[in-house]
Amino acid sequence: MAVITVDPGTYLRQGDAPVARDPEPRNLKTKKERGDRVFHTIALTAGLFVLATMGAVGLFLTIEGTDALRATGVGFLTTSEWQPDRGQFGIAAIMLGTFLIAAVAVSTALPIAMGTALFITDVAPPRLRSWLVSLVDLMAAVPSVIYGLWGLFFFQAAVLGLSRWLTTWFGWIPIFAVDGADPNNPLANTTVYTASAFIAGIVVAMMVMPIQCSVMREVFSQVPIGEREGAFALGATRWGMIRIVSLPFGRGGIIGGTMLGLGRALGETIAVLLIISPKFDLNVRVLEAGGNSVASLIALRYSEASPFGLSALFAAGLVLFIVTLMVNFTASWFVRRSRSGASSEA
Repeated sequence: MAVITVDPGTYLRQGDAPVARDPEPRNLKTKKERGDRVFHTIALTAGLFVLATMGAVGLFLTIEGTDALRATGVGFLTTSEWQPDRGQFGIAAIMLGTFLIAAVAVSTALPIAMGTALFITDVAPPRLRSWLVSLVDLMAAVPSVIYGLWGLFFFQAAVLGLSRWLTTWFGWIPIFAVDGADPNNPLANTTVYTASAFIAGIVVAMMVMPIQCSVMREVFSQVPIGEREGAFALGATRWGMIRIVSLPFGRGGIIGGTMLGLGRALGETIAVLLIISPKFDLNVRVLEAGGNSVASLIALRYSEASPFGLSALFAAGLVLFIVTLMVNFTASWFVRRSRSGASSEA
């Protein structure tokens, strides 16, 4: 058998059959330019700074709230009273109020935010679209105290009729029942409906709606134009295109935007403090006067609290901090997943 030696990397002849040698992979090395190195350093530093700040906040709340947590233990999560100086305090009632206000806010803001985002991306003409985007973004820039004053002096009186109507027709549902309300008396006192979690939740909804709308609008704008045009070419109406293309594609953005709004609603302070009347009991009736939230409790009691009372407030803030982080991280996961590609029915 004759063997012919040739140059490496071409062909070796073994007998009469040529055998090709696989080319060796080349090691590619890229050298970052100076601008890329500077940008990478700045971005990395900013990311680490944010993480360090969040960790420092959590560590600070943990250290400051240790005394209160040691004194109550697990009872801190199950006690509804708030009397730290007497040793009887917990966040059961205020956490329930926090979630009720946030639930009302999210359920009210979700259809408004989703409808606005769909109108901007799929219905509005280009000239009007930029104005609507700017208007929604400006709503997010309005201070929360302005929303609180608006809700206290204007919106509360306007929504009392709705609260009474809900109690009259849906009072058999525990969440819509109001203690002391008389649906059969048209001249009954309406003070039983004021300063309720329902009113505070609707005001907070106006604050979280721009956040939800911005996230949903960004996701809806990424719907492939080919799928939209394909739906129209197959005879779909505009609503049909939205139903079978935009909504399935933006499902992750809808969920993520809703949960980001939930995280904002959980921590809202001034607007809730101005509207709601502090109350410490386990009550799921959102239309009834009275309620509380963790953020408003901290703002209300901080200036007059004793050292041990401050520790209790820090402990309550730590629980709210953990809950908000969990909600926001979950929302970010949904939004990130929606951007990586989504399916539609078209």
